[in-house]
Amino acid sequence: MACRQYFVLVVQIIPGDDRRSTESICWAGEERLFSAGLNGEIIEYDLEKLCVKYSLDAYGGPIWGIVPNPSGTQLAVCCDDGSVKLFSITPENIVFEKSLDRQKDRILCLAWHPSRPQIVTGSVNAIRAFNVSSGHLFQTLKMDRPLISGKKRDCIVWSVAVLSCGEIVSTDSTGKLRFWELERGTLIRSFNVTNSDALCLAVSKEEDSLVVGTAEGTILQFQHLDVQAGKETKEWFRTRPFRYHTHDVKSVAHSSTALISGGFDGQIICRPLMEKMETKTYEAVLRKIMFPHRHLVSCAQASRLLLFQFPKHLELWRLGQTNESGVDGDVLNVSQDPELLLKLKSKGSECIRCSTISRCGSWVSYTTSSRLFLYRLHYENQNISISRVPKMPPLQTAALQLLFSWDAKQLYVGSQGGLVYVLELSDGACQHSYTLEPPSASPHSVHLLTASSDGSLLAAAFVDSHIDIYNVKTQKYVCSVPQYSSPPTAMSICPSTENLVIAHADQQILEFNIAEKQYTHWSRKVLQHGLHRDWLERDTPITGITFNPSKPEHILMHDNYMFCVLDKSLPLPNDKTSLTNQRSLKSLSEKMRRSCAHAFKITREYKPLLFMDLLDDGELVMVERPLVDILSQLPPPIKLKKFGT
Repeated sequence: MACRQYFVLVVQIIPGDDRRSTESICWAGEERLFSAGLNGEIIEYDLEKLCVKYSLDAYGGPIWGIVPNPSGTQLAVCCDDGSVKLFSITPENIVFEKSLDRQKDRILCLAWHPSRPQIVTGSVNAIRAFNVSSGHLFQTLKMDRPLISGKKRDCIVWSVAVLSCGEIVSTDSTGKLRFWELERGTLIRSFNVTNSDALCLAVSKEEDSLVVGTAEGTILQFQHLDVQAGKETKEWFRTRPFRYHTHDVKSVAHSSTALISGGFDGQIICRPLMEKMETKTYEAVLRKIMFPHRHLVSCAQASRLLLFQFPKHLELWRLGQTNESGVDGDVLNVSQDPELLLKLKSKGSECIRCSTISRCGSWVSYTTSSRLFLYRLHYENQNISISRVPKMPPLQTAALQLLFSWDAKQLYVGSQGGLVYVLELSDGACQHSYTLEPPSASPHSVHLLTASSDGSLLAAAFVDSHIDIYNVKTQKYVCSVPQYSSPPTAMSICPSTENLVIAHADQQILEFNIAEKQYTHWSRKVLQHGLHRDWLERDTPITGITFNPSKPEHILMHDNYMFCVLDKSLPLPNDKTSLTNQRSLKSLSEKMRRSCAHAFKITREYKPLLFMDLLDDGELVMVERPLVDILSQLPPPIKLKKFGT
């Protein structure tokens, strides 16, 4: 996650599994991703297939931490049985090398020395240092046990780090940040950072700054600064407190320009360091990631059905209805309540990767890391029945994206290497028809799929910003969109013009004429004029695009915090004009309203907004997920006494 970029985007997701419990993850070697957890296994992931490449039992019970050595040639894991095990990283997998001296207590964290063959571990009431070459323990640091209600309580070391100068940094359950001298085993300095647990820490590459996460949701930065101007003596000072989380901060990272934290509240926070920024522009904006940058809801527009995706099941709902009519701003009474029609549980222990429903509501499909499932829905009066298609055609690569054609006669399956499998659907059966392949071999997986309403065109987008367009009827490649510098986050083909509208992660909106194989005149005008500054500085990407058939010049878009109607017939606003001016326009006369109107009509009434689409009867459906509902399902945070309470 690089904060010098103008966007932060979730590009890929590896589904979870009930058999796995991830406690620690790390990068090693040449962009290889490893994890370890309480099931006692080390896992390496296939970043193309987005699944487990292989797993290896460490034979030490639950694993609490996994860390690579500075050169990326070895992995060290700390286990519940008190052992530290070393694994060599080979081109294909990892190989067990040896175990360090086993201890009595479980080991909860560990860190490598930046330049020496040494490993430091943290456990209950102790920090220990090992020589990697010999495998022997050579230093033990005893922790002070706090006295609570007349009894000594254990001091749990939650995180450790080793500096190049030989100092050990630790955080623990007493809320302290401590600095130790490794060779002598003495405490150098200590900071009381919180009244609760200090759970995690991270040190910058230059070792002039570190960040600590606490159970109170607070993040504290410490910097190594000159004690006095003109002198070389430096000390560690607490410089900044940040509070962006409501619950425990479980993980922190320190890049060259930002502090990144992940909390028990499900948020990822990217906090830029202003002194590290070359210019105080949009790159210095705080960013929060609370929701996935992809749809977990799909819509059967013709049948007024919504399919909701959860990790282990799908829910099919029929939308409510009203018999009333009103004017703008009215809230109408519901004559028929929304109805849960079906709850479909996933088979096996794997979580659901993606899902979709056909426009007519007759087909539902979902995929896990290893299998593709397809179901046929039958409606009789008020009853619904479901039957699974038993024999799915074998696919050479994993299914990553799913999309039904508009007539529900085909299922498009996006996969790795840019492949799109076209499956023909019939009553209760499915067979592989053909495969659409990119014109040149692609190492990237299909990220987005969209199809035209007449069933002739299909566009496939990749995370490297490349977009290929195919003619499904002739089974041939048509063209590629000129590659843009930012990856696409949403795209859709307009039913009336068959132009492809693309939203990118840097908030740019482009329109591509497929027939002429070039950007449209309106798109060129957007690139020349530039979009409004407030639009470009939004934090969340566009995740949904659709069109109003009765008004082809309208593009309907949404992100997590905004719904927008972009009217291509109106002029683009400049930076001096208010971007959200709909309320102010209502107070003006009709003549003044027309003169002040611009292309963007924005509302932030619905948020967080997870989904938006236009039904066949002209109704607009939106799905919002209030944060209050999410936070109410979490354990209560630590109560903080505030002034006057």
